[in-house]
Amino acid sequence: MASDRESIEKHQVVSREAWIEARKEHLAKEKEFTKLRDQLSRQRRELPWVKVDKEYVFEGPAGKQTFAELFEGKSQLIVYHFMFAPEWNEGCPHCSFWADNFNGLGVHLNHRDVTFVAVSRAPLAKIDPFKKRMGWSFKWMSSHDNDFNYDYQASFSREQAQSGAVYYNFTKSKMDMSDREGTSVFYKDEAGTVFHTYSCYARGIDMMNAAYHYLDLVPKGRDEGEFPQSWVRYHDQYE
Repeated sequence: MASDRESIEKHQVVSREAWIEARKEHLAKEKEFTKLRDQLSRQRRELPWVKVDKEYVFEGPAGKQTFAELFEGKSQLIVYHFMFAPEWNEGCPHCSFWADNFNGLGVHLNHRDVTFVAVSRAPLAKIDPFKKRMGWSFKWMSSHDNDFNYDYQASFSREQAQSGAVYYNFTKSKMDMSDREGTSVFYKDEAGTVFHTYSCYARGIDMMNAAYHYLDLVPKGRDEGEFPQSWVRYHDQYE
């Protein structure tokens, strides 16, 4: 099988007319995929909900806030489970790759009745300096004193990890990490009752990374080889 580099160097070159015909053929497939994605999104919204009975208190720039207060007057809340364990001095570089897409989201989501927030187990004293270093402005809360990330399958106890049966991405698997990435969605009704509506993990969060979708457009694609994201660095540490 030819390598990606060989494929690039020997790539087929045709006339403009032939290119347009090939592009139109592929466009039909893209439109089919878009319709299927819209259908899948509708089915996602139709999934049943689970009532959130547990109380959580988070710490953020404005002090302590309850889970309900994170909605900030909106009825929908998106939480990004940012990998940042209490003993670490920096957030996960891969989550940071995703977080570079977050700035500027808030104002647009707010106008669709949605609030966005990142949550990590690290204390605020570690989150804030790292956030400042990265130049991020999105809201980032600490769940250091509650079980939120554990309850939503994004953090695991030492006992769970050692047992080899960590429940992540809706299945039991071996895991040598205390934290993983994910996104969870919640809804609050007019009575103030909160419901868990959706969560996704691992490659389920692919669609939240705009950079990856742009890379999918270029001839080399993501160009990651055998070890996905081995190239990723904090944005202030690329050579």
